Amino acid sequence: MRALILGAGTAGRQLARLLCESGHDVVLMDLNRDALEDAEERLDILTLQGDASSPRDLYEARINRVDLLVAVTNRDEVNILACVYAKAAGAEATVARVTNPDYLETHGELDLKALGVDLVVNQQDVCARELANVLTLPGTFEVLDLLDGRAQVVGVKVGMDNLLIRTTLREIPERELLDRIRFIAILRGPDPLVPSGNTQIRIGDELYFAGTPEDNRAFLKWATPDLTQFPKVVIGGGGELGLSLALKLEEARLKTVVVESDPHRAEHCSTALTSAMVIEGDALDPETLQEAGVEGAAFVASTGSDEANIMNCLLAEKQGAVFTAAQITKSSYLSLIDTLSLLDRTASPYRAMTNAVLQFVRGRSVRLATLMHHLPGELLETVLSPSSPLNGKRIRDGAHPKDTIIVTVEREGRILTPTGDLQLRAGDRTVWFASGKGAHKVARLT
Repeated sequence: MRALILGAGTAGRQLARLLCESGHDVVLMDLNRDALEDAEERLDILTLQGDASSPRDLYEARINRVDLLVAVTNRDEVNILACVYAKAAGAEATVARVTNPDYLETHGELDLKALGVDLVVNQQDVCARELANVLTLPGTFEVLDLLDGRAQVVGVKVGMDNLLIRTTLREIPERELLDRIRFIAILRGPDPLVPSGNTQIRIGDELYFAGTPEDNRAFLKWATPDLTQFPKVVIGGGGELGLSLALKLEEARLKTVVVESDPHRAEHCSTALTSAMVIEGDALDPETLQEAGVEGAAFVASTGSDEANIMNCLLAEKQGAVFTAAQITKSSYLSLIDTLSLLDRTASPYRAMTNAVLQFVRGRSVRLATLMHHLPGELLETVLSPSSPLNGKRIRDGAHPKDTIIVTVEREGRILTPTGDLQLRAGDRTVWFASGKGAHKVARLT
């Protein structure tokens, strides 16, 4: 596949790395020569200095011969226009990053997909949804929606108060509930462990499982009965991520406070929100945090500075916050934060773009592809075709690849737990967890 990426910022370079590692030909275009030279030194790609909104520069980049165009410049209008140009020139697939949430809605006949933009991605909205899922499900550090929200993958860190400790999965007493839960992986080292009935849960394990939102919530309530809903969420920063998160928490009826230092932005947030409180002030000021009531609350730092967000979370924790999360844009910080356990959760806006492009990389049979924050591997959503070798096979028959696990199955609107006796049928929407080279095998099998 030949891909053209417009924009050599962090998102563009991360996408270029992803596509290079997958064996695709990549051209990266930007007006900034220094950014392009930096990318050339690190990646095996071609670069071109040019304007993403210029038809002449785009045709010099051979836009008429690309299979995938991804526009991630810092201007929404340029990204959309480039996709329109590319589609008109014959590009097979186009993806545009936008920051204005208005572009996610269809207004009358103004449908971006009809104009030539196959996928519009608002990174901040995706991050806000992920954070809202975690904040409304206490005890989790990762919650990903599957099958349009009818199922979820949940990640929890097993603590001393968890009823699963020193118990094998086979010995867990809540059999009726467990029949509706699918255990996917346990992370207690660099490589994920595929759990079996004899697997014993240990303190510190990162346990991943899947089910419907209702079943997941019931399982967590049984396993960690002492956990309660956060009484409040304090958001440090009322930018696009902070405001989007506050709106989602309002929908979930979770008490929310937004702290924003810019008076005009604070007024905008106050107008957009209905029940959430907006405080004009600096979240790095201990008195402001105290006024917001951060003690005993969850705290999310969402300013435009990674360093300020990290410091803000550390200050909030010192002030009594029981959960901290921060927006982090620099990939080099993510591993450091995880190693030092500085925060409970990070939110990377660039992961949203990576996941959006993955579905095009994995092929037509893959409807959705998602990288997880900690667990090495991918979640892949596919529809089983009549010609698939899995059609008519039971899961226990072992016809699926070694490096894969079937996470959940949707059939005629019903969510089915993929037990060994479940017989797969053509038309089933299946979600897989694939590690290593398993992702390529799933795309070929389905």
